This record gives sequence, structure tokens and C-alpha cells, in this order.
Amino acid sequence: MADSSDSGQRRHWHALEGLYASAPINAVFASKLEITGEGRSRITFDVTESVYHAAGAAHGTIYFKMLDDAAFYAANTLVTDRFLLTTSFNLHFTKPVREGKVVAEGRWVSGKRRVFVAESRLIDEEGDEIGRGTGTFMKSHIPLSGLDGYSG
Repeated sequence: MADSSDSGQRRHWHALEGLYASAPINAVFASKLEITGEGRSRITFDVTESVYHAAGAAHGTIYFKMLDDAAFYAANTLVTDRFLLTTSFNLHFTKPVREGKVVAEGRWVSGKRRVFVAESRLIDEEGDEIGRGTGTFMKSHIPLSGLDGYSG
């Protein structure tokens, strides 16, 4: 039987998923967030020609967005009162992707007070890693409860 802290944690995770879905940018980059546990997230999306650069593969913008979002939401599972802000993000491209389903997996690494570190990786349909990143995130003064889409 789940205790009240477990149900509160799950409400927070579902509220984060709602917050992600409500962001206008996600109408441009169709994707879905799933919080898979404390300090963990997964984002799925489809790469299509609409996100190609001139040489016919996914533009780095899509890599950054999905890696940053996956790491950010993994870290924000640990913060129930404030929105985190990305303060830095290091990105490595390891393989181009042309089309198909891609999964971004985020994992919190360290920090529990004001600054958080999380990492993420992108996996293509063949199971190959196509990108990897590490981000630093800081608590903002923005209450989660005041944001459209967050209903925790």
C-alpha cells in the first residue's frame, strides 16, 4: 500500500508531465514525457523531415531540446515547489539520425538543494546512442503551482 508521500510524489510527477505537455514548443516538436521514477524521465518523439538541416538529417536543435528536457525533468522530480532553470548544458553528437522514433532518457546525477546535475542520452530505433548531454539546473523563484499545465 502506498503511503501519502508516495502518492504526493506521483501527483508531482503527473503534474510535471502535464506541464511538459502544455508548453507551446511541444506543438512544434511533437513529443511525450513520462516520469519513470525519482530522478528519471523518458521522452519519446518522431524525427521527420520537418526537423532536417540542409544535408538531410535531424538538426542539432532537436538533439539539444530533447536532451535538455529529459535531464531537466529528471532533476525537477526532486523539486516539488519551484521550476528549475538550465544554467549550462554540454552536448555530444554521436550519430546522425534521419527519421524514426527516438527516445531521450534523463537521469538525475547529483544535488538536492539549489543546484542539480542531470544527464541524458538519445537512443534511435536501432538501439544506438545518437547523442548525450549533461546539464546543470538551478532552482528559480518561479513556483510550479503558478504555471499553466502544472496541477500538482
